[in-house]
Amino acid sequence: MSGQARLALCAWAATLMAACALLPLVDPATWILQAAFLLALQSGVGALTRRVPLPRPVTVAAQALVTLVTLTLVFAREQALAGLLPGPDAFRHFADLLRQGGDDIARYAIPAPLESDGIRLMLVGGVLVIGLLVDTMAVTCRGAAPAGLPLLALYSVAAGLSDGGADWLWFLIAAAGYLMLLLAEGRDRLSQWGRVFGGVPRTPGGEATGAVAPVRTGRRLGALALGIALVVPLALPAMDGGLLDGTGAGVGSGGGGGGTISAVNPLVSLRDNLNVDEDRQVLSLQTDSGTVSDLYLRIVSLDDFDGTAWKPSKREITTVPDGAFPAPIGLGDDVERSQTRTTITAADWYGQDWLPMPYPPSGVRVTGQWRYEPVGMTLVGDHGQNTRGLTYEVSSLRLRPTAEQLAAAPPAPEALRRDYTALPDSLPDVVSRTAREVTRGAATPYDQAVALQEYFALTGGFEYDTQVQVGSGSQAIARFLRDRQGFCIHFSFAMAAMARSLGIPARVAVGFAPGSPQADGSVSVGLRDAHAWPELYFEGVGWTRFEPTPTRGTVPSYTVPDAPGTTLPDAARPSQEESAAPAASASASESCTAQDKKVDACGSESPQAALAADDDGPKWYAVLAWVLAGLVVLAIPLAPSLWRSRVRAVRLGAHGRGAADAAPYTLAVWRELTDTAWDFGIAPDESRTPRGAADRIVRLGRLDPAAAAAVHRVADAVEQVLYAPRPRATPGLADEVRLVAAGLAAVAGRGGKLRARLAPRSAVRVLWAASAWWASLRRRVRAARPAPRRPSGSGAKG
Repeated sequence: MSGQARLALCAWAATLMAACALLPLVDPATWILQAAFLLALQSGVGALTRRVPLPRPVTVAAQALVTLVTLTLVFAREQALAGLLPGPDAFRHFADLLRQGGDDIARYAIPAPLESDGIRLMLVGGVLVIGLLVDTMAVTCRGAAPAGLPLLALYSVAAGLSDGGADWLWFLIAAAGYLMLLLAEGRDRLSQWGRVFGGVPRTPGGEATGAVAPVRTGRRLGALALGIALVVPLALPAMDGGLLDGTGAGVGSGGGGGGTISAVNPLVSLRDNLNVDEDRQVLSLQTDSGTVSDLYLRIVSLDDFDGTAWKPSKREITTVPDGAFPAPIGLGDDVERSQTRTTITAADWYGQDWLPMPYPPSGVRVTGQWRYEPVGMTLVGDHGQNTRGLTYEVSSLRLRPTAEQLAAAPPAPEALRRDYTALPDSLPDVVSRTAREVTRGAATPYDQAVALQEYFALTGGFEYDTQVQVGSGSQAIARFLRDRQGFCIHFSFAMAAMARSLGIPARVAVGFAPGSPQADGSVSVGLRDAHAWPELYFEGVGWTRFEPTPTRGTVPSYTVPDAPGTTLPDAARPSQEESAAPAASASASESCTAQDKKVDACGSESPQAALAADDDGPKWYAVLAWVLAGLVVLAIPLAPSLWRSRVRAVRLGAHGRGAADAAPYTLAVWRELTDTAWDFGIAPDESRTPRGAADRIVRLGRLDPAAAAAVHRVADAVEQVLYAPRPRATPGLADEVRLVAAGLAAVAGRGGKLRARLAPRSAVRVLWAASAWWASLRRRVRAARPAPRRPSGSGAKG
């Protein structure tokens, strides 16, 4: 392996070793395999272009182009031109994914889910960008030391986000990769000076044992430096609470009553628990409420919609109020209400950062470190606090608004309308158009909300199906409205978006639907009770629950018409049966067999803040095939230019070492000069002597005196090696050819230079060589055939 190839391999390995620090941030860590494959393609293109060789900017541009094409194939194939070339739609899709990735990073706990395309693009794309910088600095520009800066940036980002559990291991891997890169560059530099001998070690008796290479000493020094970097900090006093303290796992600022919360989506961890075959109990409730059919446990509300996902907004948090909570926003005095007290016990295995509570809560008694978010009236754990094995008591209001109160509600305050009716420009028009069609004839926002609920639950022909995949992105709601299949996430997201399009403030609540009463008087809430529902705002009542998901939860009484014969479910009876058994509305099909469970073919309801993705992207062999096809498409028009660049480098790169090498090298330089003239339109004339050919090139090429003299010096060197009894090498011939090429280019103009560069006429020699090889092969095949036997004579007749 050449020194340059070894350096490129080490640059690839060093980038991947630094990227290993990102592994704890995402689960699963399979993205590193995809990044390694795409990074290998990027490095391979760089190695090929350097071998031609091409100018450094062209090498970097080729690597950047291949990187962009491969990222397009993986993340924006549907938006690309012919599925390969990135266009305006692809770049817009990249921007949307990066925006989505930034939002996901802000709301997901570590480790974040890999199914987020935005996070995956940021990881893979970031590694490729860092890899391109490292390869450019260390290999293309031969400066391994500055390449440590992008490697340090990659490691620093990962170290700043990790929880510090195994930072020493990732530091060791990243530092070892950088030292390996430095040693590879040092070895390559030393090899250019020939064989280098170090000090001669001796045996205890004083006898010399041999030579030690400086590279071996470099390895020992590098290992010693790593050891010192790992061991010395253990002896230093710890510094906690400072600017670089990353051990705090909480969401608040701690201490006093202020701070902010960058809301972590609670459905990420909940989704993992939902994807099990057994409907395990999550919460156990004891309540003094007369009925539990409308006892929803709310975890958090999702009020920020960017077209791809609903997510919680970043909110100010305070200490938990000691007494009663403030009244919920928008609630008037004329709404009938009663106080309910509920004692909730969480399972030992259920670790939720948000506290599940009936809405609206009026007070809570809970132990541990919890913070209060006033807008959503939710409690969130601080510094690692969660619900695991926790027992707490919640006082809540049971509101009973009437349909007349909701219908007569005045408009919401302008500030609230602005925040909770915002919709992204990327939302398809079919969403608002369908909302207007469904609510045609509705006189009030309340009538519109009831019409939307009936459309999804009854009249629209929608089916509840946890197996369906409707995709992700701005078109997800449109596909759901078209296919009319989904589960609670899809119903609640679609209804909230359609309500906003009608000017009704809306958000999505996530938590648990009413559980199942048990024989001992408690209520069991299981995994399959996980649910999402829309909340719409009506002035005088506040945030009001609706239930568009068929067969799930309970339909609110204030949305059921009083007329007899209605087809809506009875508001006093849950849609799912209340019994001592776990909830019957399993998110997976009840016909799921044991064999299906073994192969993980049974679905379970998995509410997510973003709609489920269609798939995990193209397979690796499809990406490889497209990349190879793209490289072939790019290489075909550039093949003549690449071939000439390679031949030129070979002819001019040799150096004569004595009389034996003088003739081949000089003749190769002469061939390069005549081919360069041919590229500029001066066809070679093999019948002329070198001196005559030189005169012809000078005349037809209209060369200036300096270039003409260079042509004649090369011709003189050719005559010398052809006719001199002892040919000798002439120094500087390569520079003479380059001077001639510059003179021809100056006369040819821009068009002539472009033609000579991209479509060199001398490339026809490849066809001549192929034809000669084929003719020679045919001659050898004919010569190898056995001679045909002649018939033997019958003998002389006697």
